[in-house]
Amino acid sequence: MRESSHLSSVIPLAGTGLRLAVSRGSETAGAQPTAVDTPRGAAPETVGRILLYAARTPDDGLVEHLKSRGWSVLVARSAHEIGRLIKPATICAGLVDMASFAVRDLPALEASLRQQQVGWIALANPERLADPTVRRLIRHYCFDYVKIPVANATIDYLIGHAYGMMNLCDADMPPDTTAVSDDEMVGTCEAMQQLFRTIRKVANTDASVFISGESGTGKELTALAIHERSPRRKAPFIPINCGAIPHHLLQSELFGYERGAFTGANQRKIGRVEAANGGTLFLDEIGDLPMESQASLLRFLQEGKIERLGGHESIAVDVRIISATHVDLEDAMRDGRFRSDLFHRLCVLRVDEPPLRARGKDIELLAHHILGKFKTDNARKLRGFTPSAIEAMYNYHWPGNVRELINRVRRAIVMAEGKLICADDLDLANFSEQQTVSLAQAREAAEKRAIEAALLRHRNRLNEAATDLGISRVTLYRLMGAHGLRDTSSDDKADGKSPSAGGREARE
Repeated sequence: MRESSHLSSVIPLAGTGLRLAVSRGSETAGAQPTAVDTPRGAAPETVGRILLYAARTPDDGLVEHLKSRGWSVLVARSAHEIGRLIKPATICAGLVDMASFAVRDLPALEASLRQQQVGWIALANPERLADPTVRRLIRHYCFDYVKIPVANATIDYLIGHAYGMMNLCDADMPPDTTAVSDDEMVGTCEAMQQLFRTIRKVANTDASVFISGESGTGKELTALAIHERSPRRKAPFIPINCGAIPHHLLQSELFGYERGAFTGANQRKIGRVEAANGGTLFLDEIGDLPMESQASLLRFLQEGKIERLGGHESIAVDVRIISATHVDLEDAMRDGRFRSDLFHRLCVLRVDEPPLRARGKDIELLAHHILGKFKTDNARKLRGFTPSAIEAMYNYHWPGNVRELINRVRRAIVMAEGKLICADDLDLANFSEQQTVSLAQAREAAEKRAIEAALLRHRNRLNEAATDLGISRVTLYRLMGAHGLRDTSSDDKADGKSPSAGGREARE
Protein backbone atom coordinates (compact mmCIF):
# COMPACT_ATOMS: atom_id res chain seq x y z
CA MET A 1 0.00 0.00 0.00
CA ARG A 2 1.37 3.40 -0.98
CA GLU A 3 1.77 6.14 1.60
CA SER A 4 2.35 9.63 0.30
CA SER A 5 3.10 13.07 1.60
CA HIS A 6 1.53 16.01 -0.17
CA LEU A 7 3.32 19.25 -1.01
CA SER A 8 1.88 22.64 -1.84
CA SER A 9 2.77 24.04 -5.24
CA VAL A 10 4.96 27.09 -5.67
CA ILE A 11 3.11 30.38 -6.03
CA PRO A 12 3.41 31.53 -9.67
CA LEU A 13 5.26 34.76 -10.32
CA ALA A 14 3.59 37.09 -12.77
CA GLY A 15 5.66 38.90 -15.36
CA THR A 16 9.14 38.32 -16.69
CA GLY A 17 12.26 39.61 -15.02
CA LEU A 18 14.55 42.09 -16.74
CA ARG A 19 17.93 43.01 -15.36
CA LEU A 20 20.86 45.30 -15.98
CA ALA A 21 24.17 43.47 -15.89
CA VAL A 22 26.86 45.37 -14.05
CA SER A 23 29.82 43.03 -13.90
CA ARG A 24 29.54 39.57 -15.39
CA GLY A 25 32.16 36.88 -15.03
CA SER A 26 32.74 34.05 -17.44
CA GLU A 27 29.80 31.71 -17.72
CA THR A 28 30.11 28.05 -18.46
CA ALA A 29 27.03 26.01 -19.07
CA GLY A 30 26.90 22.76 -17.17
CA ALA A 31 27.45 19.76 -19.40
CA GLN A 32 24.47 17.53 -19.88
CA PRO A 33 24.80 14.06 -18.33
CA THR A 34 25.16 11.15 -20.68
CA ALA A 35 21.79 9.50 -21.09
CA VAL A 36 20.81 6.16 -22.53
CA ASP A 37 19.16 6.09 -25.93
CA THR A 38 15.41 6.52 -25.95
CA PRO A 39 13.77 3.29 -27.04
CA ARG A 40 11.68 3.11 -30.14
CA GLY A 41 8.01 3.73 -29.60
CA ALA A 42 8.52 6.07 -26.65
CA ALA A 43 6.05 8.89 -26.48
CA PRO A 44 7.49 12.10 -27.96
CA GLU A 45 6.72 14.08 -24.83
CA THR A 46 8.87 11.77 -22.69
CA VAL A 47 12.02 12.06 -24.80
CA GLY A 48 14.82 13.72 -22.89
CA ARG A 49 13.37 13.15 -19.40
CA ILE A 50 16.30 12.41 -17.12
CA LEU A 51 16.00 10.15 -14.09
CA LEU A 52 18.73 9.75 -11.48
CA TYR A 53 18.37 6.33 -9.83
CA ALA A 54 20.37 6.05 -6.58
CA ALA A 55 20.72 2.57 -5.06
CA ARG A 56 23.51 0.40 -3.69
CA THR A 57 22.07 -2.57 -5.60
CA PRO A 58 19.97 -1.20 -8.51
CA ASP A 59 16.98 -3.21 -9.68
CA ASP A 60 17.80 -4.10 -13.31
CA GLY A 61 14.18 -4.95 -14.03
CA LEU A 62 13.05 -1.53 -12.80
CA VAL A 63 15.74 0.19 -14.87
CA GLU A 64 14.59 -1.60 -18.03
CA HIS A 65 10.96 -0.72 -17.29
CA LEU A 66 11.80 2.96 -16.84
CA LYS A 67 13.83 2.99 -20.05
CA SER A 68 10.85 1.51 -21.87
CA ARG A 69 8.77 4.41 -20.55
CA GLY A 70 11.12 6.94 -22.15
CA TRP A 71 13.29 7.81 -19.15
CA SER A 72 17.00 8.48 -19.63
CA VAL A 73 18.22 6.61 -16.57
CA LEU A 74 21.45 7.53 -14.76
CA VAL A 75 22.42 5.00 -12.10
CA ALA A 76 24.40 6.03 -9.01
CA ARG A 77 25.58 3.46 -6.49
CA SER A 78 26.95 5.92 -3.94
CA ALA A 79 26.46 9.48 -2.69
CA HIS A 80 29.67 10.45 -4.48
CA GLU A 81 28.30 9.23 -7.81
CA ILE A 82 25.07 11.17 -7.23
CA GLY A 83 27.04 14.39 -6.79
CA ARG A 84 29.04 13.66 -9.95
CA LEU A 85 25.95 13.01 -12.09
CA ILE A 86 23.88 16.02 -10.92
CA LYS A 87 24.41 19.03 -13.17
CA PRO A 88 23.43 22.54 -11.97
CA ALA A 89 21.52 23.48 -15.14
CA THR A 90 19.64 20.20 -15.55
CA ILE A 91 16.17 19.51 -14.14
CA CYS A 92 15.60 15.81 -13.47
CA ALA A 93 13.60 13.34 -11.41
CA GLY A 94 15.31 11.31 -8.72
CA LEU A 95 14.60 7.86 -7.28
CA VAL A 96 16.51 6.98 -4.11
CA ASP A 97 16.32 3.50 -2.55
CA MET A 98 16.69 4.28 1.15
CA ALA A 99 16.57 0.59 2.06
CA SER A 100 19.71 -0.18 0.03
CA PHE A 101 21.96 2.37 1.77
CA ALA A 102 23.57 1.68 5.13
CA VAL A 103 22.93 4.02 8.05
CA ARG A 104 26.53 5.27 7.85
CA ASP A 105 25.85 6.44 4.25
CA LEU A 106 22.94 8.70 5.19
CA PRO A 107 24.95 11.87 6.12
CA ALA A 108 26.69 11.82 2.73
CA LEU A 109 23.39 11.04 1.02
CA GLU A 110 21.76 14.09 2.60
CA ALA A 111 24.11 16.47 0.77
CA SER A 112 22.95 15.00 -2.55
CA LEU A 113 19.27 15.13 -1.62
CA ARG A 114 19.62 18.88 -0.99
CA GLN A 115 20.20 19.55 -4.68
CA GLN A 116 17.45 21.93 -5.78
CA GLN A 117 17.16 20.73 -9.39
CA VAL A 118 16.21 17.12 -8.53
CA GLY A 119 12.70 16.02 -7.60
CA TRP A 120 13.27 13.00 -5.35
CA ILE A 121 10.98 10.02 -4.76
CA ALA A 122 12.06 7.70 -1.93
CA LEU A 123 11.76 3.91 -1.73
CA ALA A 124 11.85 2.44 1.77
CA ASN A 125 10.84 -0.69 3.63
CA PRO A 126 8.94 -0.50 6.96
CA GLU A 127 12.11 -1.14 8.98
CA ARG A 128 13.97 1.74 7.38
CA LEU A 129 10.94 4.07 7.75
CA ALA A 130 11.19 3.55 11.50
CA ASP A 131 14.62 5.24 11.45
CA PRO A 132 14.23 8.92 12.52
CA THR A 133 17.05 10.02 10.20
CA VAL A 134 15.39 8.44 7.17
CA ARG A 135 12.04 9.93 8.09
CA ARG A 136 13.65 13.39 8.35
CA LEU A 137 15.39 13.02 4.97
CA ILE A 138 12.13 12.01 3.29
CA ARG A 139 10.15 14.77 4.98
CA HIS A 140 12.63 17.53 4.08
CA TYR A 141 13.90 16.57 0.65
CA CYS A 142 11.46 14.26 -1.16
CA PHE A 143 8.28 14.97 -3.09
CA ASP A 144 6.83 11.60 -2.09
CA TYR A 145 7.75 8.13 -0.86
CA VAL A 146 6.48 4.59 -1.29
CA LYS A 147 6.88 1.38 0.67
CA ILE A 148 8.54 -1.51 -1.11
CA PRO A 149 7.79 -3.88 -2.69
CA VAL A 150 5.78 -1.80 -5.14
CA ALA A 151 4.66 -2.12 -8.75
CA ASN A 152 6.93 -0.54 -11.37
CA ALA A 153 3.98 1.35 -12.82
CA THR A 154 3.47 3.13 -9.49
CA ILE A 155 7.10 4.22 -9.42
CA ASP A 156 6.82 5.47 -13.00
CA TYR A 157 3.77 7.54 -12.05
CA LEU A 158 5.45 9.05 -8.97
CA ILE A 159 8.68 10.07 -10.70
CA GLY A 160 6.64 11.53 -13.55
CA HIS A 161 4.79 13.66 -10.99
CA ALA A 162 8.06 14.76 -9.37
CA TYR A 163 9.57 15.63 -12.75
CA GLY A 164 6.51 17.68 -13.68
CA MET A 165 6.57 19.54 -10.37
CA MET A 166 10.25 20.39 -10.83
CA ASN A 167 9.49 21.85 -14.25
CA LEU A 168 6.62 23.88 -12.78
CA CYS A 169 8.93 25.22 -10.09
CA ASP A 170 11.48 26.15 -12.73
CA ALA A 171 8.84 27.93 -14.81
CA ASP A 172 7.56 29.86 -11.81
CA MET A 173 10.95 31.39 -11.11
CA PRO A 174 11.65 34.62 -12.99
CA PRO A 175 13.84 33.90 -16.04
CA ASP A 176 17.56 33.89 -15.28
CA THR A 177 17.14 35.17 -11.73
CA THR A 178 19.22 32.32 -10.36
CA ALA A 179 21.99 33.23 -12.80
CA VAL A 180 22.09 36.91 -11.88
CA SER A 181 25.44 37.87 -10.43
CA ASP A 182 25.99 39.87 -7.25
CA ASP A 183 26.56 43.05 -9.25
CA GLU A 184 23.41 42.98 -11.36
CA MET A 185 20.33 45.11 -10.91
CA VAL A 186 16.99 43.33 -11.20
CA GLY A 187 13.78 45.14 -12.14
CA THR A 188 10.81 45.21 -14.50
CA CYS A 189 8.80 48.24 -13.34
CA GLU A 190 8.77 51.47 -15.33
CA ALA A 191 10.81 53.29 -12.67
CA MET A 192 13.62 50.74 -12.97
CA GLN A 193 13.46 50.71 -16.77
CA GLN A 194 13.81 54.50 -16.69
CA LEU A 195 16.79 54.10 -14.34
CA PHE A 196 18.42 51.63 -16.74
CA ARG A 197 17.96 54.06 -19.64
CA THR A 198 19.44 56.91 -17.60
CA ILE A 199 22.46 54.80 -16.63
CA ARG A 200 23.20 54.03 -20.27
CA LYS A 201 22.98 57.71 -21.18
CA VAL A 202 25.17 59.14 -18.42
CA ALA A 203 27.75 56.35 -18.76
CA ASN A 204 28.92 57.72 -22.11
CA THR A 205 29.85 61.13 -20.67
CA ASP A 206 32.63 62.16 -18.30
CA ALA A 207 30.56 64.61 -16.24
CA SER A 208 30.07 64.23 -12.49
CA VAL A 209 26.98 62.27 -11.47
CA PHE A 210 24.92 62.69 -8.32
CA ILE A 211 22.72 59.75 -7.24
CA SER A 212 19.83 60.60 -4.93
CA GLY A 213 17.76 58.02 -3.09
CA GLU A 214 16.76 56.52 0.22
CA SER A 215 19.12 54.34 2.20
CA GLY A 216 19.18 50.75 0.98
CA THR A 217 17.98 51.37 -2.58
CA GLY A 218 21.26 50.28 -4.22
CA LYS A 219 23.00 53.54 -5.04
CA GLU A 220 26.44 51.91 -5.13
CA LEU A 221 25.19 49.33 -7.64
CA THR A 222 24.00 52.18 -9.85
CA ALA A 223 27.39 53.89 -9.57
CA LEU A 224 29.14 50.64 -10.48
CA ALA A 225 26.78 50.16 -13.44
CA ILE A 226 27.69 53.62 -14.74
CA HIS A 227 31.41 52.88 -14.37
CA GLU A 228 31.16 49.50 -16.11
CA ARG A 229 29.49 51.12 -19.14
CA SER A 230 31.83 54.07 -19.37
CA PRO A 231 35.13 54.39 -21.31
CA ARG A 232 36.82 54.13 -17.89
CA ARG A 233 35.60 50.58 -17.30
CA LYS A 234 39.13 49.06 -17.42
CA ALA A 235 40.42 51.49 -14.78
CA PRO A 236 39.71 51.24 -11.00
CA PHE A 237 36.33 51.85 -9.37
CA ILE A 238 37.12 53.16 -5.88
CA PRO A 239 34.24 53.57 -3.40
CA ILE A 240 34.47 55.45 -0.11
CA ASN A 241 31.73 55.95 2.47
CA CYS A 242 32.17 59.48 3.77
CA GLY A 243 29.90 58.82 6.74
CA ALA A 244 31.79 55.74 7.93
CA ILE A 245 35.20 57.39 8.35
CA PRO A 246 35.96 59.68 11.33
CA HIS A 247 36.18 63.32 10.28
CA HIS A 248 39.79 63.72 11.42
CA LEU A 249 40.86 60.79 9.19
CA LEU A 250 38.82 61.65 6.11
CA GLN A 251 41.37 64.09 4.66
CA SER A 252 44.15 61.52 4.74
CA GLU A 253 41.85 58.80 3.36
CA LEU A 254 40.83 60.97 0.42
CA PHE A 255 44.14 62.60 -0.46
CA GLY A 256 46.80 60.43 1.23
CA TYR A 257 49.81 61.60 3.23
CA GLU A 258 53.57 61.76 3.13
CA ARG A 259 55.93 60.03 5.53
CA GLY A 260 56.25 62.03 8.74
CA ALA A 261 53.12 64.08 8.12
CA PHE A 262 51.92 63.17 11.60
CA THR A 263 52.75 60.83 14.44
CA GLY A 264 52.53 57.26 13.17
CA ALA A 265 52.92 58.16 9.48
CA ASN A 266 55.91 55.87 8.91
CA GLN A 267 55.52 55.71 5.15
CA ARG A 268 53.76 57.41 2.26
CA LYS A 269 50.15 56.44 1.68
CA ILE A 270 48.20 56.92 -1.55
CA GLY A 271 44.71 58.34 -0.97
CA ARG A 272 41.47 57.10 -2.52
CA VAL A 273 41.35 59.96 -5.05
CA GLU A 274 44.82 59.17 -6.37
CA ALA A 275 44.13 55.41 -6.34
CA ALA A 276 41.18 56.00 -8.69
CA ASN A 277 43.37 57.77 -11.27
CA GLY A 278 41.99 57.04 -14.75
CA GLY A 279 38.83 55.50 -13.31
CA THR A 280 35.86 56.40 -11.11
CA LEU A 281 35.71 57.64 -7.52
CA PHE A 282 32.39 56.92 -5.79
CA LEU A 283 31.72 59.18 -2.79
CA ASP A 284 28.87 57.57 -0.87
CA GLU A 285 26.97 59.55 1.77
CA ILE A 286 28.51 62.79 0.51
CA GLY A 287 26.05 64.68 2.72
CA ASP A 288 28.07 63.61 5.78
CA LEU A 289 31.27 65.21 4.46
CA PRO A 290 32.65 67.77 6.98
CA MET A 291 33.13 71.38 5.84
CA GLU A 292 36.95 71.25 5.76
CA SER A 293 36.87 68.18 3.51
CA GLN A 294 34.25 69.87 1.32
CA ALA A 295 36.69 72.75 0.67
CA SER A 296 39.51 70.36 -0.27
CA LEU A 297 37.24 68.34 -2.57
CA LEU A 298 35.99 71.51 -4.27
CA ARG A 299 39.55 72.66 -4.93
CA PHE A 300 40.38 69.27 -6.47
CA LEU A 301 37.30 69.39 -8.72
CA GLN A 302 38.27 72.88 -9.92
CA GLU A 303 41.97 72.24 -10.52
CA GLY A 304 42.19 68.48 -11.11
CA LYS A 305 45.15 68.31 -8.70
CA ILE A 306 45.68 67.14 -5.13
CA GLU A 307 48.32 67.58 -2.42
CA ARG A 308 49.03 64.75 -0.01
CA LEU A 309 48.85 65.64 3.67
CA GLY A 310 52.29 66.87 4.72
CA GLY A 311 53.42 67.31 1.12
CA HIS A 312 53.98 70.34 -1.11
CA GLU A 313 53.80 68.71 -4.55
CA SER A 314 50.67 69.13 -6.68
CA ILE A 315 49.68 65.82 -8.29
CA ALA A 316 47.42 65.78 -11.35
CA VAL A 317 44.68 63.15 -11.05
CA ASP A 318 42.16 62.22 -13.74
CA VAL A 319 39.04 60.71 -12.14
CA ARG A 320 35.31 60.82 -12.66
CA ILE A 321 33.33 61.65 -9.54
CA ILE A 322 30.07 59.87 -8.77
CA SER A 323 28.47 60.87 -5.46
CA ALA A 324 25.40 59.71 -3.58
CA THR A 325 23.51 60.44 -0.39
CA HIS A 326 20.18 59.89 1.31
CA VAL A 327 20.38 63.41 2.80
CA ASP A 328 18.38 66.22 1.18
CA LEU A 329 21.29 68.40 0.08
CA GLU A 330 19.02 71.32 -0.77
CA ASP A 331 17.95 71.49 2.88
CA ALA A 332 21.58 71.03 3.92
CA MET A 333 22.63 73.96 1.74
CA ARG A 334 19.92 76.18 3.24
CA ASP A 335 21.08 75.20 6.74
CA GLY A 336 24.71 75.91 5.87
CA ARG A 337 25.80 72.28 6.29
CA PHE A 338 26.78 71.78 2.66
CA ARG A 339 28.49 74.13 0.22
CA SER A 340 26.30 75.12 -2.71
CA ASP A 341 29.33 75.56 -5.04
CA LEU A 342 30.42 71.99 -4.28
CA PHE A 343 26.88 70.71 -4.88
CA HIS A 344 26.75 72.27 -8.34
CA ARG A 345 30.13 70.75 -9.16
CA LEU A 346 28.95 67.29 -8.09
CA CYS A 347 25.42 67.42 -9.47
CA VAL A 348 26.06 67.98 -13.19
CA LEU A 349 23.97 64.89 -13.98
CA ARG A 350 21.38 63.62 -11.50
CA VAL A 351 20.04 60.07 -11.12
CA ASP A 352 17.08 59.38 -8.81
CA GLU A 353 16.95 55.91 -7.28
CA PRO A 354 13.34 54.67 -6.80
CA PRO A 355 12.37 53.30 -3.35
CA LEU A 356 11.31 49.66 -3.13
CA ARG A 357 7.71 50.49 -2.19
CA ALA A 358 7.31 52.26 -5.58
CA ARG A 359 8.55 49.29 -7.60
CA GLY A 360 5.35 47.18 -7.67
CA LYS A 361 5.91 43.62 -8.90
CA ASP A 362 9.66 44.06 -8.50
CA ILE A 363 9.20 43.30 -4.79
CA GLU A 364 8.14 39.75 -5.60
CA LEU A 365 10.75 39.46 -8.36
CA LEU A 366 13.54 40.52 -5.99
CA ALA A 367 12.27 38.21 -3.25
CA HIS A 368 12.48 35.21 -5.61
CA HIS A 369 15.92 36.34 -6.76
CA ILE A 370 17.16 36.55 -3.16
CA LEU A 371 15.60 33.17 -2.36
CA GLY A 372 17.34 31.59 -5.34
CA LYS A 373 20.65 33.10 -4.28
CA PHE A 374 20.59 32.17 -0.58
CA LYS A 375 18.25 29.14 -0.35
CA THR A 376 21.19 26.82 0.36
CA ASP A 377 21.36 28.47 3.82
CA ASN A 378 18.49 26.13 4.75
CA ALA A 379 18.88 22.36 4.53
CA ARG A 380 15.28 22.03 3.33
CA LYS A 381 14.24 22.51 -0.28
CA LEU A 382 12.44 25.84 -0.17
CA ARG A 383 10.04 26.20 -3.11
CA GLY A 384 8.92 29.81 -2.84
CA PHE A 385 6.51 32.02 -0.90
CA THR A 386 2.95 31.50 0.37
CA PRO A 387 0.17 33.86 -0.78
CA SER A 388 0.18 35.47 2.67
CA ALA A 389 3.91 36.21 2.36
CA ILE A 390 3.48 37.80 -1.08
CA GLU A 391 0.54 39.87 0.19
CA ALA A 392 2.50 41.01 3.25
CA MET A 393 5.49 42.07 1.13
CA TYR A 394 3.22 44.23 -1.03
CA ASN A 395 1.48 45.78 1.98
CA TYR A 396 4.67 46.58 3.91
CA HIS A 397 6.21 50.06 3.53
CA TRP A 398 9.89 48.89 3.31
CA PRO A 399 11.67 51.77 5.07
CA GLY A 400 14.97 49.90 4.59
CA ASN A 401 14.27 49.24 0.89
CA VAL A 402 16.15 46.46 -0.92
CA ARG A 403 18.66 46.03 1.92
CA GLU A 404 15.81 45.29 4.33
CA LEU A 405 14.17 42.88 1.85
CA ILE A 406 17.44 40.96 1.56
CA ASN A 407 17.76 40.74 5.34
CA ARG A 408 14.17 39.60 5.87
CA VAL A 409 14.28 36.95 3.15
CA ARG A 410 17.65 35.62 4.33
CA ARG A 411 16.35 35.35 7.90
CA ALA A 412 13.18 33.63 6.63
CA ILE A 413 15.26 31.12 4.66
CA VAL A 414 17.02 30.08 7.86
CA MET A 415 13.94 30.11 10.11
CA ALA A 416 11.34 28.58 7.75
CA GLU A 417 10.05 25.20 8.84
CA GLY A 418 7.95 24.46 5.76
CA LYS A 419 8.79 24.30 2.07
CA LEU A 420 7.17 27.69 1.44
CA ILE A 421 8.16 30.89 3.23
CA CYS A 422 5.16 32.44 5.00
CA ALA A 423 4.49 35.93 6.35
CA ASP A 424 5.48 34.82 9.86
CA ASP A 425 8.89 33.75 8.61
CA LEU A 426 9.37 37.26 7.19
CA ASP A 427 8.13 38.77 10.48
CA LEU A 428 5.38 40.48 8.47
CA ALA A 429 2.31 38.57 9.72
CA ASN A 430 0.60 41.85 10.72
CA PHE A 431 0.68 43.01 7.10
CA SER A 432 -1.27 40.07 5.70
CA GLU A 433 -5.01 39.51 5.88
CA GLN A 434 -4.42 35.86 5.07
CA GLN A 435 -3.35 34.83 8.55
CA THR A 436 -1.26 31.69 8.66
CA VAL A 437 -2.88 28.71 10.40
CA SER A 438 -0.99 25.71 11.71
CA LEU A 439 -2.25 22.17 11.10
CA ALA A 440 -3.12 21.79 14.81
CA GLN A 441 -5.16 25.03 14.72
CA ALA A 442 -7.00 23.89 11.60
CA ARG A 443 -7.85 20.53 13.17
CA GLU A 444 -9.07 22.21 16.36
CA ALA A 445 -11.29 24.62 14.44
CA ALA A 446 -12.76 21.81 12.32
CA GLU A 447 -13.40 19.69 15.43
CA LYS A 448 -15.21 22.55 17.14
CA ARG A 449 -17.39 23.21 14.08
CA ALA A 450 -18.33 19.51 13.84
CA ILE A 451 -19.34 19.35 17.53
CA GLU A 452 -21.38 22.55 17.27
CA ALA A 453 -23.19 21.25 14.19
CA ALA A 454 -23.98 17.90 15.86
CA LEU A 455 -25.30 19.59 19.01
CA LEU A 456 -27.45 21.87 16.90
CA ARG A 457 -28.89 18.99 14.88
CA HIS A 458 -29.77 17.01 18.01
CA ARG A 459 -30.85 19.95 20.14
CA ASN A 460 -28.05 19.47 22.69
CA ARG A 461 -28.93 15.80 23.34
CA LEU A 462 -25.45 14.46 24.14
CA ASN A 463 -26.12 10.75 23.57
CA GLU A 464 -27.46 11.32 20.05
CA ALA A 465 -24.78 13.90 19.17
CA ALA A 466 -22.01 11.56 20.38
CA THR A 467 -23.43 8.68 18.32
CA ASP A 468 -23.61 10.96 15.28
CA LEU A 469 -19.96 11.97 15.75
CA GLY A 470 -18.80 8.38 16.32
CA ILE A 471 -17.45 9.04 19.83
CA SER A 472 -18.56 8.24 23.37
CA ARG A 473 -20.66 10.59 25.47
CA VAL A 474 -17.74 11.05 27.92
CA THR A 475 -15.38 12.04 25.08
CA LEU A 476 -17.94 14.46 23.67
CA TYR A 477 -18.44 16.04 27.09
CA ARG A 478 -14.69 16.45 27.54
CA LEU A 479 -14.28 18.00 24.06
CA MET A 480 -17.14 20.42 24.73
CA GLY A 481 -15.25 21.66 27.77
CA ALA A 482 -12.00 21.94 25.82
CA HIS A 483 -13.68 24.03 23.11
CA GLY A 484 -15.63 26.20 25.52
CA LEU A 485 -19.03 24.79 24.52
CA ARG A 486 -20.25 24.23 28.08
CA ASP A 487 -20.14 26.11 31.38
CA THR A 488 -17.52 24.27 33.42
CA SER A 489 -18.36 26.26 36.56
CA SER A 490 -21.78 24.59 36.82
CA ASP A 491 -20.51 21.02 36.51
CA ASP A 492 -22.22 18.46 38.71
CA LYS A 493 -19.60 17.40 41.24
CA ALA A 494 -21.39 14.15 41.92
CA ASP A 495 -20.94 12.55 38.54
CA GLY A 496 -18.82 15.10 36.62
CA LYS A 497 -21.64 15.95 34.21
CA SER A 498 -23.09 19.39 33.54
CA PRO A 499 -26.89 19.58 33.75
CA SER A 500 -26.91 22.67 31.60
CA ALA A 501 -25.05 20.91 28.80
CA GLY A 502 -27.17 17.81 28.59
CA GLY A 503 -30.66 18.76 29.81
CA ARG A 504 -32.64 15.55 30.01
CA GLU A 505 -29.58 13.48 29.00
CA ALA A 506 -27.68 14.54 32.14
CA ARG A 507 -30.28 12.90 34.35
CA GLU A 508 -30.35 9.60 32.49
